[in-house]
Amino acid sequence: MTRFSMKDHAVIITGASSGIGKELAFRYAKEGAWLALAARDKTRLEVVAEKCRSLGGKAISIPTDVADEKQCKNLVDKCVETYGKIDVLVNNAGITMWAYFEEVTDLKIMEKIMQVNYFGSVYCTHYSLPYIKKSKGRLVGVSSLTGKAGIPTRSGYGASKHAMAGFFDTLRVELKESGVSVTMIYPGFVSSEVRQRAMGGDGKPIGKSPVKENEVMSVEKCVDLMIPAIVSRKREVVMTLRGKLGMWLKLIVPGLVDRIALKAIRSGR
Repeated sequence: MTRFSMKDHAVIITGASSGIGKELAFRYAKEGAWLALAARDKTRLEVVAEKCRSLGGKAISIPTDVADEKQCKNLVDKCVETYGKIDVLVNNAGITMWAYFEEVTDLKIMEKIMQVNYFGSVYCTHYSLPYIKKSKGRLVGVSSLTGKAGIPTRSGYGASKHAMAGFFDTLRVELKESGVSVTMIYPGFVSSEVRQRAMGGDGKPIGKSPVKENEVMSVEKCVDLMIPAIVSRKREVVMTLRGKLGMWLKLIVPGLVDRIALKAIRSGR
């Protein structure tokens, strides 16, 4: 894996209490980063922060619901108050769903997903941007292959991830001459807790992952692929061979991509 140094870099990571955000925080901590960690669960978040400190980094935990604009501003303010700057913002917080649209009985889940996944990224980026520009730093959006193609059972989630892609792709052009890089991350299925907390059509957590978690990408592998892309200021990274192939096939035989997506959901991997 590409070597990197985050020593004395101030990094905000949202969704840092578990999964990809947690693993990324540990990696950055080992490199001496100054971390501002955000998530809703205060207790779990502080456990991650303490581990980061033991690994050699600095870390503060800032309980944050990214769906709340004021809390996003507070996150940025606390980071700047503590470290005096922001070098990297990783927009990783997210929620998902698992239901065909016709099964949705509570449309509030569509609003909630958009508020967390899309507007949470917008809020954090808006308040961080002046500091990121000053440091000529890095903006990172953790999306999903669902942000590249339509995936059954994920209509609201896919809409939010497509929105993220449009937002950050536009920012990349706007910031082209500023020295700020924008990197979009497009994982496939990654083994984490996110699907256990996924909402069903009634808006309640489904409680059990419908994916064969032991057969999909680990968070460690996902972060292995993320870090070089962020370090090298890469435009985007599509993580799986199926995802890369799908992007090409979508241009030529889009119907086949639809069938592949449906098969992936039905097989759970």
